[in-house]
Amino acid sequence: MQPETVTLGPDDPRRLGGYVLLGRLGEGGQGVVYLGRDADGGLVTVKLLRGGRAAGQRARSRFVKEAAAARQVEGPHTARVLAAKVTGDRPYIVSEYVQGPSLQQVVADRGPLPEERLHKIALRTARALAAIHRAGVVHRDFKPGNVLLAKGGAKVIDFGVARALDSTTITTGPVGTPAYMAPEQIEDEPVGPPADVFAWAAAMVFAATGRPPFGTGPNAAVMRRVASRRPNLGDMEGPLRDLVVRCLDKNPAARPTAPQLIRALREGRPPAVEPRPSGIPRYRWRMMVALAVVITAGFTAGVLFPTG
Repeated sequence: MQPETVTLGPDDPRRLGGYVLLGRLGEGGQGVVYLGRDADGGLVTVKLLRGGRAAGQRARSRFVKEAAAARQVEGPHTARVLAAKVTGDRPYIVSEYVQGPSLQQVVADRGPLPEERLHKIALRTARALAAIHRAGVVHRDFKPGNVLLAKGGAKVIDFGVARALDSTTITTGPVGTPAYMAPEQIEDEPVGPPADVFAWAAAMVFAATGRPPFGTGPNAAVMRRVASRRPNLGDMEGPLRDLVVRCLDKNPAARPTAPQLIRALREGRPPAVEPRPSGIPRYRWRMMVALAVVITAGFTAGVLFPTG
């Protein structure tokens, strides 16, 4: 069954390379995603870089890196990148089409997932992140809408804002969906795999409770909560709750890696959580301690060695 699409507009191409475009599936800051059909009649998704030849050199360069990196991602838990054309007027990436509703749709329509199904999705998506990171890629927009519940199990899609790991220190402002963005994305700091782990945990909270851990509303309000408040985990309980708490740490270095997530989910217990001052992100606490040391040293020096 063909999915619902938005009818192609007058400015949309009808064909890219050997792929016939059937309609729009979505649109983002970097480009437009179309439903397409290949020469054998199979369905695919085609992402077209916004602006084409007029796109800035930086955008085109990033698109080329992303296409090359995304093609290295292998595994049954991600949508495969099938082809890419990164030169000419209309650079595009062709990916496997995954038949099935998104995690966002399922929870919105039917409510929070039962524990057994939630655990399966948590494990499969953690495996997907491990494969993505192993290929040297950071997804940067992991969210319930980018998890499709196919007949064979959950698959992670949309590497539209993915970044090669060697470029994560180049920041161009927050990229992603506010409710599932890590604090370092919001604060425009270097973004790496820990940001995907944070987003994974936020998505699991949504799947378990029906709402993201930092609520909804205007983007600015949500981002303030992500950066400064504790997550609301609702009635989550058990090992998954403990694991999510660790993943939602404000300090990227304190979060487990994707392989550690997999082991924790298999064993039914999270990695050990280091104690920290309540209510204050660890990296901010350390900054406060360092500042206090400097102030104290200055005060002591002033008392012992007055200049007046």
